[in-house]
Amino acid sequence: MVVAQEPIAADIGLAVLKSGGNAIDAAVAVGFALAVTYPFAGNLGGGGFLLARFADGRTTFIDFRERAPGKASHDMYLDASGNATRDSLVGWRASGVPGSARGFELAHKKYGRKPWSQLVKHSAKLATRGFPVSYALMQSLKGSKLAQFPESKRIFLKNGAFYQMDETLRQPELGRTLNRIARRGANDFYEGQTARILAAEMEKNGGLITLADLKDYKAVERRPLEGDYKGHHIITAPPPSSGGIGILQMMGMLEHSGYEKSGSGSAASIHYAAEAMRRYYVDRSEYLGDPDFFKVPVSGLLDPAYIRKRAGSIDRDRATPSDQLAPGGPAARESTETTHFSIVDAEGNAVAVTYTLNGGYGSQVTVPGIGVLMNNEMDDFAAKPGTPNMFGLVQGESNAIVPGKRPLSSMTPTIVLKDNKPYMVVGAPGGSRIITAVMQVILNVIDFKMNIQEAIDAPRFHHQWKPDRLELEKGVSPDTIALLKAKGHNIEESKPVVVARVEAILIEDGWLKGGQDGRGAGKAAGY
Repeated sequence: MVVAQEPIAADIGLAVLKSGGNAIDAAVAVGFALAVTYPFAGNLGGGGFLLARFADGRTTFIDFRERAPGKASHDMYLDASGNATRDSLVGWRASGVPGSARGFELAHKKYGRKPWSQLVKHSAKLATRGFPVSYALMQSLKGSKLAQFPESKRIFLKNGAFYQMDETLRQPELGRTLNRIARRGANDFYEGQTARILAAEMEKNGGLITLADLKDYKAVERRPLEGDYKGHHIITAPPPSSGGIGILQMMGMLEHSGYEKSGSGSAASIHYAAEAMRRYYVDRSEYLGDPDFFKVPVSGLLDPAYIRKRAGSIDRDRATPSDQLAPGGPAARESTETTHFSIVDAEGNAVAVTYTLNGGYGSQVTVPGIGVLMNNEMDDFAAKPGTPNMFGLVQGESNAIVPGKRPLSSMTPTIVLKDNKPYMVVGAPGGSRIITAVMQVILNVIDFKMNIQEAIDAPRFHHQWKPDRLELEKGVSPDTIALLKAKGHNIEESKPVVVARVEAILIEDGWLKGGQDGRGAGKAAGY
């Protein structure tokens, strides 16, 4: 089964599985296909994470997060008055060094089965021959800000005429790039013709990424984080993701609280979970960053005694004002816009991939000659420590800009085991809301006994410490909202909220059960 946020890419992944490929092969094919069919977030010009749990019990986590270019500096996005500019969000200076091609190549070389060229050529054909524009893509392109850059406007907006539903979108430059990658591997993107074009265009347009940055980029294999919750084993993302620590810490606060006894969607259960969220996000602001540059106190943050102490500060009747809440001071001992897809193959291998351009369509820049949309991942650093980024997250010096450093991420690909067998493969896009959305879907299945589609469809909520606001999706009852306000929660009912878009597979009773989030327009494809 493949569950992805764009149907054509899901079908390509399924075809790879049917033809004898394993879950890693399918993940490579889906990742490159989404770079063509889902330009909002699928990418060659961004980066992400791949989490795998193999049928023989091995696990791995491949970090292909973007890195800050060599020209990057601590205060590069501040003006003369010390205020943050928009250069980290839009334009040529917003991009970190992309990692997607290297990440998929590393996964394939170590764990794939089918020839690399076969997996990439699916997407090359899609880009060259084109594909019909869906209603969702048509609406997304019309609402984009791509028109401010000529190449993006030419390719994705028909020079301003806009694509209509079922018209064919062709990307011949991207097709040629993908064909080179199919023949020559990721080296073309980092050292070959594609790299030379990308570096030259960056230099011409005032961007930061050089040929040396591209040659120096490496994907990294890390050990996943693991923990337990009510008889289930959680395998999830380590730093530079902040998500794995987040769900393990928050679920640790919830496990023995009895929060679930009042029922799903009750004011009491939402309040207690939101207070756990609040406490995790204040710790996130202080203690999390790229582990290659900052000593992240992972063991301290996940220490059961520390988690009990944090849970003990939760008042079941009153919300804690965020201004009165400080980082918890864990022990320092030692033993982070987007799309997600989940895959399980016939052998029982499970793969969860979350990768991103950061904002929708990234920096809005399409590089002439190669057809690649670039990320605006530099905004995930703390451009000015202590001030909010595009997702409202307040971050500290642990996530400040340093050349070669990877920005902290909220991407949280996760695999849940039950009886030592894969039970759930789950993840989401959604910026800072990814972590809480993934956690809520897991809790809906384990604590509230929902099926996977019900678990995804249920209204979600989110609190990230600052701004001091409890965000609620549509569907929470007025009575519940009134009770939450009475407990002291700040809720802005006039602002519609979507707390991420979760894609998941539940493996139960010998069946693969795919859950696709109706907040998006994806597909669960299986055989």
